[in-house]
Amino acid sequence: MSTQHSKIQLLAHASFKITTPEGHVILIDPWYTGNPVLPPDITIPEKIDLILITHGHSDHLDTKLVDIIRTYSPKVIANPIVRWYLQEQGVPLHVFEPMNAGGTVSILDVKVTMTNAFHFAQINLPDGKIGYPHASNGFIVWMSDDISVYYSGDTSVFGDMELIGEIYEPDIAILPIGDRFTMGPLEAAFATRLLKVKHVIPCHYGTMATLTGTPERLKALTEDIERLQIHALQAGEEMDTAGIKNGNW
Repeated sequence: MSTQHSKIQLLAHASFKITTPEGHVILIDPWYTGNPVLPPDITIPEKIDLILITHGHSDHLDTKLVDIIRTYSPKVIANPIVRWYLQEQGVPLHVFEPMNAGGTVSILDVKVTMTNAFHFAQINLPDGKIGYPHASNGFIVWMSDDISVYYSGDTSVFGDMELIGEIYEPDIAILPIGDRFTMGPLEAAFATRLLKVKHVIPCHYGTMATLTGTPERLKALTEDIERLQIHALQAGEEMDTAGIKNGNW
């Protein structure tokens, strides 16, 4: 299977699927098990080539992820603490593409850079305890059609987003806007300006009553940014990136 352009699908909440021009399937922070806003027709893909994990909170690290990895044999990129946890659950070492913040790897016709994020995280263990405290990360993903996506992960706004924009020049930023646990629309509006992106996909909002940020508020706070497009995808909706480079959006 191949596609002419990269495609980005919001699965639900903050889980995304990217399909590359070569037909490789990349999952970012997959959350299928117990996701209350996942459409019933959205199921685990028939193949998974790469999984990117920003941190170990249960709405980003599926409780059945180990089984998913065993079944589909994807490559996995996660920060060292999450990687260590998954190894202790029986995921073999060869599955991982080890890296850390600031590094870039080439894999499956894409390049992946791990970035910083500001969000304290831990993993809820099966025995009811918590462990493995760690910092979260974000990712830059470049596809072969020259489309680059910045997935910030759960984070506050931070000044070095300006550096991320200058160094990596992402075409699309996927930003949380729910507030309380991450950026809200106000902070995401500042992040958009720091990154200098023209395409933003908001996520991590509305899943529960405490996540009060809305795409409408983000649009209102960024209406002065020329040519900015806020792509408020519905759960399950897919975005074809054709036209982004030539300005047809």
